[in-house]
Amino acid sequence: MPKSKRDRPVTLSKTKKKGREHKESIVNGIREAVEKYNSVYVFSFENMRNIKFKEFRQQFRHNGRFFLGSNKVMQVALGRSASDEIRPSIFKVSKLLHGDAGLLVTDMPKEDVESLFNSYEDSDFSRTGSIAVETVELKEGPLEQFPHEMEPFLRKQGMPVRLNRGVVELLSDFVVCEEGKPLSPESSRILRLLGIKMATFKLNLVCRWSPNDFELYREGLDLSDVETS
Repeated sequence: MPKSKRDRPVTLSKTKKKGREHKESIVNGIREAVEKYNSVYVFSFENMRNIKFKEFRQQFRHNGRFFLGSNKVMQVALGRSASDEIRPSIFKVSKLLHGDAGLLVTDMPKEDVESLFNSYEDSDFSRTGSIAVETVELKEGPLEQFPHEMEPFLRKQGMPVRLNRGVVELLSDFVVCEEGKPLSPESSRILRLLGIKMATFKLNLVCRWSPNDFELYREGLDLSDVETS
């Protein structure tokens, strides 16, 4: 009997090499983009949605590139201090690459970039583990928004329900989620069924670098936080 492909061993050396090559590719891509385009932005993101982000990126497809991934790799690409930075003062950008952040390298006018980021916002259903932004409670009685076939599924989500003459009925008040607490898998499924979107995908500009200046967008930050090498 031929050996299963699943049983083939994978050496760690190959895995490490692939990881190293991927990082080098990102570093080279960032450095090439910084040479090609005039401005570099750091942006943060909340409730990332890959499909929505892909749509947003299309607005820069002709005059810019986005980079997401390891902050440390992006910092290495730009330079972490004045001694190893690839362009004058660009190490300041590296100091603001932390948490959920990414890079935009572009030639688009500053006013247009700011307008696109500031106007973009998209609501979506919250995922398991997300923090509820409000308390949602269903009152005892008929739940006519659900067809009768949903009754077994709702029971599996912990809801005290039964069928009453073909109508799904809630036997007692039921708290789907509480404000400030993480959503359970069951809560997130019920919210989706109810059509309640609690997550907002947002992109926020943090700073902008160009050969002639450096600008901070985020409140609470000060130039002294990034000027030391």
